[in-house]
Amino acid sequence: MPYGGDDYCFGCGTKNPIGLHLHFEQDGENFVAKKTLAREYEGYDNVAHGGIVMTMLDEAMADYVQTVYHEVAMTGRLEIRYRHPTPIEQELTISAWRESQRRNIVTMRAAIQTADGAVTAEATAKFALVAR
Repeated sequence: MPYGGDDYCFGCGTKNPIGLHLHFEQDGENFVAKKTLAREYEGYDNVAHGGIVMTMLDEAMADYVQTVYHEVAMTGRLEIRYRHPTPIEQELTISAWRESQRRNIVTMRAAIQTADGAVTAEATAKFALVAR
């Protein structure tokens, strides 16, 4: 199965009209994006849906791996800790960084922070580098 980029990814694609349109930039050892979620991504009142929070964390880590390694990366395992409600309609910072690598498995970490620095969610994931 070929893994190509048609720019329709829900997390980062620019062509997906309902996607998150996340754009990450390298900042030292981290990949970072800023995002303000609209009400369309709400779960409870003024709080982002947990699945959207998970998607942002996964996307941050996957984007890091694919950009740094120039390989397709598939999420093999993902663990999330929801620390506080993630607000909508406020700027968030999503960051990802590499923790380790063993052969074709890359262990990543990511976090979401509010403008005042509160961490709302954290994730650890293992990504498999796969042949295109």
